[in-house]
Amino acid sequence: MTRPVVGIISNSHLINDQYEVHAGGSMNSSAVAMVANCMPLLIPADPRYVSVDELMETCDGFLLTGGRPNVHPEEYGEEATEAHGTFDRNRDAIALPLVRACVARGQPFLGVCRGFQEVNVAMGGTLYPEIRDLPGRMNHRMPPDGTVEEKFALRHEVTLTEGGPFHQLFGSTGVMTNTLHGQGIKTPGKRIVIDGYAPDGTPEAIYVDGAPGFTLAVQWHPEYNADNDPVSRPLFSAFGDAVRDWAAGRRPYLQKTA
Repeated sequence: MTRPVVGIISNSHLINDQYEVHAGGSMNSSAVAMVANCMPLLIPADPRYVSVDELMETCDGFLLTGGRPNVHPEEYGEEATEAHGTFDRNRDAIALPLVRACVARGQPFLGVCRGFQEVNVAMGGTLYPEIRDLPGRMNHRMPPDGTVEEKFALRHEVTLTEGGPFHQLFGSTGVMTNTLHGQGIKTPGKRIVIDGYAPDGTPEAIYVDGAPGFTLAVQWHPEYNADNDPVSRPLFSAFGDAVRDWAAGRRPYLQKTA
């Protein structure tokens, strides 16, 4: 039986400083294939090659991945500064309208790190350019040194709203996660519900209120060790269930809220 298709939003890279590629981490494909039990399909996030309408007809759900480039602050009405880092305007041009279209249609997506931030911006929210520069905030960035295992190690707890969708999914109001991001939510977008926070008050888990489909997004990286991690596995499993419902025509998938 053919598995439903999850489109994985890619990032633009240069190989040897000159060869342009669209790339996606193998962790993402593994989590989609092995835990969500869907077929991963890498999407070139560039409006010159694909359209939102085509993607929504081709894929059953979407994984909005992390990535080094940040959402351009013009997308939320602010000017770019050095603190905002690098950008990928082509990905902005695909991912942001894709989020809005999925919310309206009820088509499932899972946002991760940059994808979490894309969901907020797509719904009208804003971002801080650098969380670690804010008073009282911790450094959420990836450790510069160490093995992959050390960089993706669990580093802090996320406190979830009692009775909210993440609490219902994980069976606990507190879960341990990794943290590998520089930016974070400044103001939540319209209908964005912040359902989980880091100890320093940084938003870590969100969903779109009243959306007819699966719209969960997290600031951490659940794709790492997704098959074994007690937080990652139920998240990707639930996402896979929502994608299968969509592929089978069982709509809408009503997201459980508090």
